[in-house]
Amino acid sequence: MTSSPIKRCAWAGNDSLYIHYHDTEWGRPSFDDRYLFEKICLEGFQAGLSWITILRKRDHFRNVFKNFDIDALCDFTDNDIDRLTEDQGIIRHRGKITSVINNAKQCRILTREECCSLSDFLWRYAPLSSERPVHYDAQTLKKMTQCPSSVRLSRDLKKRGWTFVGPTTLYAFMQAVGMVNDHVEGCPCRSEIESQARLR
Repeated sequence: MTSSPIKRCAWAGNDSLYIHYHDTEWGRPSFDDRYLFEKICLEGFQAGLSWITILRKRDHFRNVFKNFDIDALCDFTDNDIDRLTEDQGIIRHRGKITSVINNAKQCRILTREECCSLSDFLWRYAPLSSERPVHYDAQTLKKMTQCPSSVRLSRDLKKRGWTFVGPTTLYAFMQAVGMVNDHVEGCPCRSEIESQARLR
């Protein structure tokens, strides 16, 4: 007797790297500052591209951006930016590269002046249940490219000097780090994440 295929979210496709990311990482709540900062940066790099493009380059991104260590990135200079714009292992968009260093500096100001972690600050913007859809089917989720909370977070970060943090980018970030659970109904990851949330 053959087992039924797993009903994953359709975007995972057939690529083994994408499937692994879907099954083990996407949508699972994270409260780790380094990882959250990395995700904001990489979602910024994704703008105009597909996530699989970024995912295939992620190890190299981590290598050249010092594993997205905020203090290390604050020490980057114009020479580092020039070097990175020539690195074919990443997305060679000068504005997006510069944004990583700028946002690291803004992040350090945020955490030092407000005496909070990046995680504490970001999770304040987790969408309310009233902002969420009733049903989580592919058609509904495809239309949800932002939400009121991602608009508010975008506005707050931009006011603080962050860049490449539009509401659509930040909604993709919220999906990725589990601030919302946008796995479709029937996807085993959705029920697994819901069960873990009830246990906390």
